[in-house]
Formats: sequence, C-alpha cells, structure tokens
Amino acid sequence: MLALVWGGGWWLFTLLAVAALIAVHEYYLLIRSLHPLVLSGYVGVAITLFGAKQGGLPWMVAGLFGTILLAFAQYGIAKTRQPATIAIGSTLLGVTWIGGGFALLQLIRAIPEGHHHLGQLAAFTVLLAVFAADTAAYGMGRLLGRHKLSPVLSPGKTWEGFVAGVGAAILVSFFALYSNRTNFLSIWEALLLGAIIAVAEALGDLFESSLKRDMHVKDTGRLLGGHGGMLDRIDSLLFAGAAAYFALVAFSVV
Repeated sequence: MLALVWGGGWWLFTLLAVAALIAVHEYYLLIRSLHPLVLSGYVGVAITLFGAKQGGLPWMVAGLFGTILLAFAQYGIAKTRQPATIAIGSTLLGVTWIGGGFALLQLIRAIPEGHHHLGQLAAFTVLLAVFAADTAAYGMGRLLGRHKLSPVLSPGKTWEGFVAGVGAAILVSFFALYSNRTNFLSIWEALLLGAIIAVAEALGDLFESSLKRDMHVKDTGRLLGGHGGMLDRIDSLLFAGAAAYFALVAFSVV
C-alpha cells in the first residue's frame, strides 16, 4: 500500500478505487435493510474518485452531486417502497464518506511536489500518523485504560488510549515534517496537523461503530479475518484524510 501511495498517479487511483468499491459494498450490505440504491452508489464512488484524479476538488464535488441525480433517477424506476429520503440519503452517505474520504486523500498526494516531494511527504504523514494513533490508543487502552471514551458506541475505547493516540500522531507529524519546516509547514502547524489527524481518526472509528451498532453487527465483513472487513480497517483513515486535507487548505498549502 505504501509503495502505491509513493508511486501516486494511476497506481494510487487503482488502489483507492479497489479499496473504496470493496468498502462501499460492505457498507451497502450493512445497511441493506434501508434499501440503498446500490448501483448509483458504486457509480458515484467511481466518478467521485475519477473526478478528483482528473480535475481536483471541483470535479470531486461534481461527482458527489452527480450521485444525487443518479440515485434519484434509479429511485424513480426502482421497486423499493422505502422513502426517498432514506434510500437516497443512505446511498449518498456511503459515497460521501468512502468515495469522498479517499478522494481527498488522493488530493493530498497530488500536492505539487517540486524537488521536495511534498505530496508524497504529506500523504505518508497522514497514513503514518493514523497508524501510530491507532496503535498507541489500542496499546495504552489495553495497558492502562480505565475511563471509557464512549461507553455506548465503543465500550473498548478509553480516554487514556485517546490521549496516547493524540500524542503519537503529533510526534509522527512533527518528526515527518521537521525537515521541511521552512518550505512546507511550520513546527506549530505540523503539531496542530498531528492533533487534527488524531481527533479525526478517533471520530472516524466511532462513526463506523455507531453505524454497526444501529445495524446490530460486530464487523462489516470477513475479508481480513479477525480484523473484519475493509471498512473496519479504513474507517479511521477516511475521516483523518479529509480533516488533514482541509487543515492543509487552512495552512495555505493546497
């Protein structure tokens, strides 16, 4: 995965497209009782990612709005008796969450590089910060966790683990971006980026947990064995990538 992210371009697009289609398939199986408009969802994810690859943020947004039109058209000919707000809304949620999240990560990788490889550096910083936050939160939670972060949505997560995850993400962001502090992000921006990634990562995990709780399931799939499905592995990254992109916009990097 890291090699394809490093390569960027169509290599990264292919990786994200495959992962996104698998994840959105798991999502639609998860909410099948809501009768989502699955075909429109698949097409919506594809055009959102392709739009981001070819035209940046404006065409990514066009893909999302195009999904609404596709879903409405499919709803008009479908046999479902589900209200339009539920059928179309649940369809669009998957496209925005999964397709949009991956598209924004793709835009981070597409930051103009020059001779500093800034797009590669930014994408790797996001990925490694998410990995570090997830790992630190799990380890500290298992070791010293006492206070539940969200007893209803995810009883296994603790405030101790969350604090450890924030610290780990901040350290990764600091060390990864320190050498480029004069031509990319300043030290305080790098520290803030790490904190933003950590908070978004935790919220992304809780968001998926809330959906699984609504649907009364433990995992979204069995693709990765004991780790669950694809969506179980990328839930944190979807929120973190989106938050990181708009943080970089606020820092005037993008």
